Amino acid sequence: MNKAKPPLRPLDQALAELLSKAQPLSGHDEITTFDGDGRVLAQDIASALHVPPQDNSSMDGYAVRCADIGSTGVVLRVAQRIAAGQHGHALHAGEAARIFTGAPVPEGADAIVMQEDCEQVAECQVRVNAPAREGQWIRRAGEDVSRGSVVLSAGTRLTPAELGLAASIGLPTLTVARRPRVALFSTGDELVMPGDIDPLQMPPGAIYNSNRFFLRALLHRMGCEVSDFGIVPDNRQATLEALGQASVQHDLILTSGGVSVGEEDHIKPAVQALGELDLWQIDIKPGKPFAYGKLHRENPDSGHCHFIGLPGNPVSSYVTFLVLVRPFLLRLQGARRIEPVTFSLPAHFDWPRPDRRREFLRVRRNSRGGLDLFANQSSGVLTSAVWGDGLVDNPAGNPIAHGDRVSYISFADLMA
Repeated sequence: MNKAKPPLRPLDQALAELLSKAQPLSGHDEITTFDGDGRVLAQDIASALHVPPQDNSSMDGYAVRCADIGSTGVVLRVAQRIAAGQHGHALHAGEAARIFTGAPVPEGADAIVMQEDCEQVAECQVRVNAPAREGQWIRRAGEDVSRGSVVLSAGTRLTPAELGLAASIGLPTLTVARRPRVALFSTGDELVMPGDIDPLQMPPGAIYNSNRFFLRALLHRMGCEVSDFGIVPDNRQATLEALGQASVQHDLILTSGGVSVGEEDHIKPAVQALGELDLWQIDIKPGKPFAYGKLHRENPDSGHCHFIGLPGNPVSSYVTFLVLVRPFLLRLQGARRIEPVTFSLPAHFDWPRPDRRREFLRVRRNSRGGLDLFANQSSGVLTSAVWGDGLVDNPAGNPIAHGDRVSYISFADLMA
């Protein structure tokens, strides 16, 4: 008697279970701030100084005392010239200081009048043709960052803006989580590498291995060190050897294909022989088959190696990576924000026959502020991911009519 199929696992439940297994990796790296883009901070960063360190001018113009500007048209003596990087002396009654953007505001001055509102009337005299309000065009000390404040928290995934902020408080190096070490390989005797066989000479049943290319690129974007094990032949011994070798020095083994129950799918028995494996049927389209497991190392003190098996169809593999593997890798690095940003946008298409599973539809924003749908949503049509710039996260059984608001996730955010 055939066993009843287990119910499909909801995506949110599968993701929560997967993340519960992704404990942040031990160890960290010391890197230069120049090399921090995309890395995850391993500790809080507090500032040892104010930014800016002192009051400075946000305009080219003249530093003045508001008490001297009783009315427009007053003429003041220009007593000094202060450029960025210089430090002036105290400003006295009836005086102005020629000042440039970024230069420290001299003692006694309480406003900057921009140069467009001033007129030089003699070599050392200036007429002020606009009123002066206390504090105008002055950037106060500590306005950006105050001394002792935490400017970047552990778990922050660094972008160019964060790197600039770290540099602004004088940090030449950063302590970041170490990169996950990921072993990548594909399974399937039908797979061929581009360049090995000319397109016109492809034998029947052979296909080029596209998954290897986009998965490797996605892993790099997630901050991983990638070891590419290539295509593993469809036999158990080769699969056992590849898994055993990869498990020694890697935190995760990622495969595509070979996670179903077919006779030529050797991943399941091989992983089970070396550790443990769960085959999940996830309630999403595309991407239902998914496998998670652990491979035990010879030395019990060295922990284990995670295993994730993705479906073989390219769009299924692509989508399941984005919705499941991506957050898993960020959690391994201790990242605080792992959920992508979603936007509510109008659908400029009809989707009258939704699937019983939760769907991730490939769409593209248009100039009218809405979303267009790629016509062919098949899991084998990778052009849908090239044409599109994001996904609509559509609940199971939910029809979409033109104008309905839908939940949109951009590829740019998923792959930042």
